[in-house]
Amino acid sequence: MSFLTILMPSRRDSYMQEMTLSMSQPASTICCHTVLFLHSFVLQSSVRRVALLTGKVELLHPMAASYFGEGLTLLHDKLYQVTWLTKTGFIYDKKNLSEVKQFIHSMQDGWGLATDGNILFGSDGSSTLYLMDPKTFKVISKHIETYNGHEVYNLNELEFVNGEVWANIWTSDCFARISYTDGKVVGWILLQNLSENLISSGQAGVDVLNGIAWDDVDRRIFVTGKLWPKLYEIELHPAEKKSERSIERLCMREPLHLL
Repeated sequence: MSFLTILMPSRRDSYMQEMTLSMSQPASTICCHTVLFLHSFVLQSSVRRVALLTGKVELLHPMAASYFGEGLTLLHDKLYQVTWLTKTGFIYDKKNLSEVKQFIHSMQDGWGLATDGNILFGSDGSSTLYLMDPKTFKVISKHIETYNGHEVYNLNELEFVNGEVWANIWTSDCFARISYTDGKVVGWILLQNLSENLISSGQAGVDVLNGIAWDDVDRRIFVTGKLWPKLYEIELHPAEKKSERSIERLCMREPLHLL
């Protein structure tokens, strides 16, 4: 794997929760990723449009302090977002980030959100991938994600990439490549060298890998993490074959119970 580092000025008390690309924006712009600020024990989430090359915040929509912003995805001209520890979601206008409406979904919690342009894919931190109708937010179908017959827990941020759903496994440096038709993990993206490089360069306060965005036009992948001062554009290459035990150690986690 090779990568291009893009410096994104950030607060050391901010959590990058989700990011998505807006193809109607110039190629140098990343649109509307959620950043959480933790200040004086008060949570403050916001949806932002940020210039990719400079990190400059071009537009910001603050959320109510009672909501912890999570998964965000762009479908047509609207942004859809879920929130942590609630079943409440929000729809925003892509152009000005104004809130259009709220909705209620049927997942157990709001963690990740992605789209193929027709339906919504959602995660709630369990091993379940939800397929939802973006008009009614009812669950069309859902699958328990498995790898070699074992459940893959803690599905976090999602992105739709080349016909697959890629899911970050919470607290790991891995993305699972998921077949959304049957829930099977067909491969893994291993990114442990990114956090290792940050820590070795003196960035001791970095947290876990978390953000991913796919540029379907120029076929680029961007990743980042919580409290990471950098956004990476990465290029993937086949890795040396790893044993099943190595994959399980790097990527598989015991289920979290936060509710």
